[in-house]
Amino acid sequence: MFEVSVEYAFAAGHALRHYKGKCENVHGHNYKVRLTVAGERLDQAGLLVDFTELKANLHDLVERFDHQFLNDLDPFDKLNPSAENLAKYIGDGVSARLEGREARLQSVTVWETDTSSATYRP
Repeated sequence: MFEVSVEYAFAAGHALRHYKGKCENVHGHNYKVRLTVAGERLDQAGLLVDFTELKANLHDLVERFDHQFLNDLDPFDKLNPSAENLAKYIGDGVSARLEGREARLQSVTVWETDTSSATYRP
C-alpha cells in the first residue's frame, strides 16, 4: 500500500451554530489541511498520483474559503462549519476527482489550531 499526502493552509472565520460556548461567536483560524490518498499500484512513472495534481485538486476545493467567513459560503451557509464538516466536504470533493483512478481518498485532516484537528476517513 502506498500513501501520498499534501497540505494546504488558509485563514477563515466562522461561528458554530448550536454550540454553547465561545465558539458560537464569530472567530477565526489559520487552518491547515492534510489530504492523504492511498493505492496499491504505481503508474509507469513510479507515482501513485502526481503531487502537483493532488495539490491543485486540494487548492481548487479550498482556496475559495481563504480570508472568508465560512458561514456565508455554500455548503456552510446551512451546514455547520466545524472542522469535521470541512474535512468531509474536502474529502468528498477529492473522492469525486479521483473516480476511476488507482488512488483513493485515505483521509483528510483539518487543523483549526496547532493542537486541535479533525480527521475524516471514508
